[in-house]
Amino acid sequence: MTSFDTVIRNGTIVDGTGLAPYRADVGIVGGRIAEIGRIKERGTTDLDAEGHVVTPGFIDGHTHMDAQVFWDELGTNSCWHGVTTVVMGHCGFTLAPALPDARELVVRNLERAEDIAPAALAAGIDWTWTSFAEYLDTLDRIPKGINYAANIGHSALRTYVMGERAFEGEATDDELAAMKSELSDALHAGAYGFTTSRTVHHQTSDDRPVASRLASWDEVVQLVEVLGDLGAGNFQIVSDPSPPGEPDKDAQYRELSLATGVPVVLAAMNDATLAELDLAADVGARIWGLTHPRGIGAFSSFRTQLPFDRLPEWREFRTLPDEEQQRGLRDPEVVTRLVKIADEGPYGAAFGGEARPPEYDRMRVFDSPVPPNPTVAEAAATRGVHPVELMIQLALESDMRQLFWQTFSPFDYDRTLRCLRHPNTVMGFSDSGAHVSQMSDASIETHLLAHFVRDRQDFTLEEAVRMLTLEPARMFGFADRGLLREGLVADLNVFDPATVGPAMPELVFDLPGGARRLSQKALGIKFTLVAGEVLIADGEATEVRAGRLVRGPLATRA
Repeated sequence: MTSFDTVIRNGTIVDGTGLAPYRADVGIVGGRIAEIGRIKERGTTDLDAEGHVVTPGFIDGHTHMDAQVFWDELGTNSCWHGVTTVVMGHCGFTLAPALPDARELVVRNLERAEDIAPAALAAGIDWTWTSFAEYLDTLDRIPKGINYAANIGHSALRTYVMGERAFEGEATDDELAAMKSELSDALHAGAYGFTTSRTVHHQTSDDRPVASRLASWDEVVQLVEVLGDLGAGNFQIVSDPSPPGEPDKDAQYRELSLATGVPVVLAAMNDATLAELDLAADVGARIWGLTHPRGIGAFSSFRTQLPFDRLPEWREFRTLPDEEQQRGLRDPEVVTRLVKIADEGPYGAAFGGEARPPEYDRMRVFDSPVPPNPTVAEAAATRGVHPVELMIQLALESDMRQLFWQTFSPFDYDRTLRCLRHPNTVMGFSDSGAHVSQMSDASIETHLLAHFVRDRQDFTLEEAVRMLTLEPARMFGFADRGLLREGLVADLNVFDPATVGPAMPELVFDLPGGARRLSQKALGIKFTLVAGEVLIADGEATEVRAGRLVRGPLATRA
């Protein structure tokens, strides 16, 4: 008889602590790590990790997989990049709670911000829930390749209680009481926290603010107080900087955390936020920053969307079938006219202000999955053509598949390093499951390993693995994962540090109803195990579905 279900042999252990690696085997029994050391007994399954490191599975603390989990058992694209646990339900966008006759209100909140067509949502989801607790029970029952922890979103909570009024104004006392009751029930059922959005960038498909933006700050405070009274959960918020003359939002967050004891989670992409994290720590407030190694931005291509598509003549041209567009783009007169229109605009209104043409000295030709990538301006100068003409030429040379990448704000390596190294930030802001035709940030984990560890040597491998495992586990209170230790869940990665990295993104049409999205796999990962079973082997998925719903602390205490 064998004493182990699986033994991973001959690997180098990078255990998540940040301490030095060591050679050892890992024995797994019943989905948990049973032994680390020299193991002589054979397992039912033996995996050879010679030349590879063995690490805990990665944890992504900010995703929007709430809908995708129903039609994608694997959990792509996250699963390709070593992620074994995701936290979803951010920015106030969740599919529950939702009344049976008002589900379109939930869809209205998230379809634009998450870039998922309502038709795909309708085709891919079998709505069997009303309350958030019922939603979690549904998640429990469906097959899952990776693990999911779920927050409850403010916009869904408002539409559940207020209906159409959620998009029109503040809640009454009775409505707020009903929201607090449902929030309490959700936390007892296993919700990990409560999330909201107050940014102008989050709008509905009919150009109105999402429901959470209509809430008063007092409503937000009273809902967060529910978490404080129960002693469980994080509060995640996305908002804009405080306008002159209005209350200081950073001070509000500090006061809220101090008054309730609830950790507040913010996006941390600049030095101002880092300074706020320092100030919060100095006064005893618990505020975390989620940060990002690549800079948040968007892909464009002639097969997806372009920044010129809002211009009337471009918009009309882009409605043509791909073959007709290619014929037109080979006509010098058409190209001259399209370049002129792209230069002159007008681009019209956009989220939060006026739209602008691309910044060609910042937009990059995405010809490699990790930097350096030349800017469109640099590549155009090399060929002696206009930047738009360069984009057209590259599109024709690649059957319209060439991708271009532009961050929403200028990318600064030194600032990014400060954000990644700050003691109160956690790396993980993939938005995986959202912005499906514009972004492919589910690869941030392998990007960190390939670019910041191997290419730039800004971090040691041990430091980077800690950033992807123990640090997010501590932030979210995951006591049974994030380290390679006996007794913990056997969510593990086996990869080659010399080759690990993201592959090139590809456009696929695998959403319900055949809708499109960007898919991106990884290189250099030999195995990803979930609960001790192999989910990914050499870049291909197995039939194993060992993932589960990770319920929050109130549910696990019951």
